[in-house]
Amino acid sequence: MPARAIASATIAFGLVSIPVKLFPSASPSDAIRFNNLHRECGSRVKYQFYCPQHEEVLERTQLVKGYEFAKGQYVTFEEDELRAVAERTSGGIDITEFVPIDKVDPIYYAKAYYLAPDDGASRAYHLLAAALRRTGLSALAKHSARGKQYLVLLRPVREGLVMQQLHYPAEIRPIADVGIDTSEVKDAELELAVQLVQQGAVKTFAPSKYTDEVRERVEALIAKKVDGEDITAPAPATKAQVIDLMAALKESLGVGDGDPAAPSSGAPALEAPPASQGASGAGSEGSGTGTNG
Repeated sequence: MPARAIASATIAFGLVSIPVKLFPSASPSDAIRFNNLHRECGSRVKYQFYCPQHEEVLERTQLVKGYEFAKGQYVTFEEDELRAVAERTSGGIDITEFVPIDKVDPIYYAKAYYLAPDDGASRAYHLLAAALRRTGLSALAKHSARGKQYLVLLRPVREGLVMQQLHYPAEIRPIADVGIDTSEVKDAELELAVQLVQQGAVKTFAPSKYTDEVRERVEALIAKKVDGEDITAPAPATKAQVIDLMAALKESLGVGDGDPAAPSSGAPALEAPPASQGASGAGSEGSGTGTNG
């Protein structure tokens, strides 16, 4: 089924304007979704807005947005007050600077969209894509949409351009918050670990080798349920305990205690991966997994 554009925008490239259409890079509509039902009768339940103080169900028109600035204390906002500070939705993608793609840490990646030239913009669109490919750079830009301003990265792929939505720095949690302790790395263990990495190394990423195994199991389970088959839950898998790190590394490599490990220095160097071929992540409007409000 042909992809459908979800929005239109205009790239500002110097004094050149490039109208484009946005297409989601992923298909969130294909997600398996379950509904909550009343166990007794099988009817789908409805969600209501309930006020515990007045003990009554409210209509949506009786609601107002509130921000909790202290425990149990709120300031309220009307829709027109929030609209006054919202970003003017111009649909613009205003390029601010250019940066090597490898200088943007993938941790900043959020959603991704394919960009396609709109009517009459094909020449300018392909010119920008070709310029980015030749320079090895990507374009950082600000994208205004749905009352918000997004930080995005326009990066070239073989067929055209991808708009990668980025997280703002304030949205990224520093790894120091995780509390990773330090540990000494022993040379002998490192040598075996390097060999294990090189043993499983490939020259390019082949995503077609991977499938969502959980989804496949859920689909099979649904099919059995629809056909009226009985479902038997599998026994939980036992979790392996790593007792000796060195022994585990040797076992992974198929090396016994008396066998010398092959030196890692002779391992062939991998070729550099080709230029980005497609969208990464799931761009500024709702790709990837969504939540139902």
